[in-house]
Amino acid sequence: MCGRFAITLPNDAMAQLFAAQPANDTPQTPNYNVCPTNQVHVVRSDEGGRKLGALRWGFLPHWYKAENAGPLLINARAETIAEKPAFRAACRERRCLIAATGFYEWTKTEDGQRQPWYIQRRDGAPIAFAGVWQDWGPEEARQGTCAIVTTAANQSLSVIHHRMPLILNPDDWPLWLGEAGKGAARLMKPGPEDMLEFHRVGRAVNSNRASGPELIEAVSQG
Repeated sequence: MCGRFAITLPNDAMAQLFAAQPANDTPQTPNYNVCPTNQVHVVRSDEGGRKLGALRWGFLPHWYKAENAGPLLINARAETIAEKPAFRAACRERRCLIAATGFYEWTKTEDGQRQPWYIQRRDGAPIAFAGVWQDWGPEEARQGTCAIVTTAANQSLSVIHHRMPLILNPDDWPLWLGEAGKGAARLMKPGPEDMLEFHRVGRAVNSNRASGPELIEAVSQG
């Protein structure tokens, strides 16, 4: 599961990191509370090279007659992505990278309150989520949409949640983007145990309207 994340890297630094040509419509950064249906930073590759642009977070299958015609597909399970009608073609032909700095997950306290945690790479590097994308809508209102691929959580993250986003290291980007031939399915596994670290953050981020760098700051666990 990945239902909220943060991106703090400037657009020009992001373009340099991914060796991608930036579009004019890239979302503004920093954003410490990226929510479903927001525009997110996405890297795609074609014969002209890599492009950094914006897609709606929330994959819309071609048979949806409206944006709310079915479930909001923000995640795609790695275990079933190749068979699910919504994602099958995208998994083969339309893979992408979705840029982030860290992401949020929630546990429940003894009294039932949702307690948020912020998760980031232990080495401090930006995160590249594996994603799939799909253009949707009538020609005059065509929009690009995407979902983040998820796997079972590794042992270190399973104390917070049983799922985790598929996070790709730079060496794996060419294979996922289709630049290095076939075989991307082998990348769809939980990340190394020592890849991520996490800390508790304040409950302000429970609101999708919250903003600001304080959202990712650690709070006492007392």
